[in-house]
Amino acid sequence: MLTDEELVVRYGKHREEKAFTELIRRYREPVFKLAVSILGPNFIGEAEEVAQEVFLRVHHSLSGFRQEAKFGTWIYRITFNQALNVKARVRYRVPHLPYQALAEMSSPEGNPDDTVGDLEREMVLSDCMVHLPEVYQSALRLYYWMDYSVAEISTFLGVPSNTVKSYLHRARLTLRGLLEQKGYTDA
Repeated sequence: MLTDEELVVRYGKHREEKAFTELIRRYREPVFKLAVSILGPNFIGEAEEVAQEVFLRVHHSLSGFRQEAKFGTWIYRITFNQALNVKARVRYRVPHLPYQALAEMSSPEGNPDDTVGDLEREMVLSDCMVHLPEVYQSALRLYYWMDYSVAEISTFLGVPSNTVKSYLHRARLTLRGLLEQKGYTDA
C-alpha cells in the first residue's frame, strides 16, 4: 500500500487519477467529520459542501504541495479554514423555534414536558457552545459527539495532544461557567 506522500507525488507529478482517488477514499470521511465538528450537527449539508470544496482545492493545489507538512495535516488545515468560512455565512440561517412552541405539540414518546425540557437544555447548550472559541467547539464536538481520541483530534487540528487536552479542559470550564450563568448548575 502506498503512503500518502507517494500518492501525492504520483498525482502531483504524473496526474495518476488512481492516486487522487485513493487520497479521496482515505480522507473523505475524516474531512467530512472535521467539517461537521466545526459547523455543528445541524449543518450536515453544509459539511458535505465543505468536503467537496476541500477536495477541489486539493485537486488544484496538489502539484504545488511542497510536503513541508504531512498530507493529512495539510488537508485538515484546509478543511478547518473552509469550514470556518462557511460557518460565518450559515450562522444566521438556523431556523429558530422557541421551545415553548414545542410544548403545545403532542409527543409520541414519553412525557411532553420531559421532551421539552431536553430540547431546552440542548438549545441552551448549543447557545453556550457558540460563545466558545472555534477550536474549543471543534475539540468538544470531535471528542464527545464523534468519539475521536485525543490523538486523532491532535491530527485533525494540527496541534500536539497536550494542546488538545488543554483545549478540552478550558472548553469544559468555560462551558460550565456559561451554563451556570443560565441557571444550569448541575452541568
